[in-house]
Amino acid sequence: MKIFTPKHFLGATVALFFTLTFAALALEKPAPVAEPVAQPSPAVAPAPTITPATSAAEASPAAAPTATTPAADQKAPDLRRLDATPAPDAPPAAPNSPRRPGRARMEGLNLTRDGDNAVVSIAHDSFLAKDQKADAVVSIVGSSTSEGEVADAVVSILGNTHVTGPVGNAAVAVLGNNYVNSKVGDAVVAVMGDVELGPDAEVGGDVVSVGGTVKRDPKAIIHGHVQNVSIGHGVPHFAGLQTWFRECAMLGRPLSFSPEVQFAWAFALAFFALYALIALIFPRGVDKCLTTLETRPGASILAAVLSTLLIPVLIVLLCITIIGIAAVPFLMLGLIAAGFLGKTVMLAWVGRRITKFFGEGLFQHAVFAVLIGGVIVLLLYCVPLVGTLVQQSFNLLGLGVVIFTLMLANKREKSTPTPPAPAAPAPVAPAAFVPVVPSAPAAMPMTSPGFGAVGVVASEPAVSAMAPTTPPVVPAPVAIPPVMAALVAAPAISAATHPRAGFLIRTAALLLDFILIGIVSAMVFHDGKLILLALAAYGAVMWKLKGTTIGGIVCGLKVVRLDDREIDWATAIVRALGCFLSLAVVGLGFLWVAIDDDKQSWHDKIAGTTVVRVPKGVSLL
Repeated sequence: MKIFTPKHFLGATVALFFTLTFAALALEKPAPVAEPVAQPSPAVAPAPTITPATSAAEASPAAAPTATTPAADQKAPDLRRLDATPAPDAPPAAPNSPRRPGRARMEGLNLTRDGDNAVVSIAHDSFLAKDQKADAVVSIVGSSTSEGEVADAVVSILGNTHVTGPVGNAAVAVLGNNYVNSKVGDAVVAVMGDVELGPDAEVGGDVVSVGGTVKRDPKAIIHGHVQNVSIGHGVPHFAGLQTWFRECAMLGRPLSFSPEVQFAWAFALAFFALYALIALIFPRGVDKCLTTLETRPGASILAAVLSTLLIPVLIVLLCITIIGIAAVPFLMLGLIAAGFLGKTVMLAWVGRRITKFFGEGLFQHAVFAVLIGGVIVLLLYCVPLVGTLVQQSFNLLGLGVVIFTLMLANKREKSTPTPPAPAAPAPVAPAAFVPVVPSAPAAMPMTSPGFGAVGVVASEPAVSAMAPTTPPVVPAPVAIPPVMAALVAAPAISAATHPRAGFLIRTAALLLDFILIGIVSAMVFHDGKLILLALAAYGAVMWKLKGTTIGGIVCGLKVVRLDDREIDWATAIVRALGCFLSLAVVGLGFLWVAIDDDKQSWHDKIAGTTVVRVPKGVSLL
């Protein structure tokens, strides 16, 4: 989520412009009016004839003192508080007539106030001539040059400051160079630029250069100290940054073909190389997000809009809950990783409009689509207004596509039914063995009073083979406690018998562990710098001893090996160290669970493990 964008800068510039305009008009002083001159004391002064061409100043002698009032005692009326607007019957000023002093002059976004006022320019250079005076000379996205007398300060933001006239307070350049060859009352400062003092320079305060150098003529006088603040070797001075603001930001495009904005091209090409690397290493994840964008474009756009609106609200809610502040860094890392992946998806989407004509083959790989799409987008970035529109829309839509793909993956995971455990086979009683004995030859029917014939009587000890036998006695089943029955019937927890955990449930378990270890680290070490090491050690020990962590127990998760062997110390330590690799690339290794077919993170793939969901009621302790 970018905080400072060209459109925000343009809006702030316009707001500042109107604010300065109204403030200038409100503080404007009327034009000075010549005071009436006392006339010689005739008895009666002739009343002047006022014509339409007669100005108010010409008619003012009518107020001359009479003979009864001495001229020395008569004071001229104070007209400075009157409105300087000319009378309705006054003729309009000639086009080439000199401008009244104190009047504001508008030149595009350049607001100039002469006399005892400031000279302020926005996206324009400011200039004060040698015979002029001003309170201040200020340029925003421009350079300030002062040859006259300045009462306060000369300031340039994203521009150079050049002072050859006296300055009462300070001369400042932000993201630009500062040259002084006159007397400055206080300090001379350059931020991300050089300071150069000429032979006639006299500085009443300190000379400060942040990220630049100080060049001083031997004849220059400095009453304060020279402070050269270094911010590291190889840091550019951003000499072309002011050109980028003028030719790119103010025109609504990220790039231009000006040779002074080569640093912008360097940044753009570095990011596009990163996007191509992501597509080369993780083509399946890019293809999944592409499928989501192409099959559900409306839902993807809606997800992008909702994400833009709800993510700030979620961050505020986490901060309000105090304990949720610990989750904000993980959320930000996840959003950054999703943003990189989303931008890669958008470039691949543009490139697929071209690579689809090449047919099936090598050119269908995501990396070729990203390279071709990157070239097209770089050219679009150079078009005014279109460049910024493409950049912002791709950032938002790419993030929405990734988030929507994660939601679909989590939904599919929940809808997949858990395979039931195989039932134990029912016990089968063995068949009764009945010996067959030949029957006796003499058999008489046996009768009973009231029942008739009920059978035959065989001679002892012979038993007929066709005679019904007594069913065998089957012992009653022994009652087994429910806990023992569950342990006997349930299969072992493994990746083959249990569903694998998705991204959201694993993230929830990780957040619980992070909060727990953060609280313990604050109580024991009184320092949060060791929280990642403590979390890695805690995870390795818990995976070895219990196969899960406290967060995993709450969420019903367990870490298992793919070969169904128990987790040993080597596997636990390797998995813990692999977490640092997953975190190093803006958390992409953790996010990979959502787009991987096997639902494995990078540290899972390194250690040969995965995380499964355990059915409710099964104790993980």
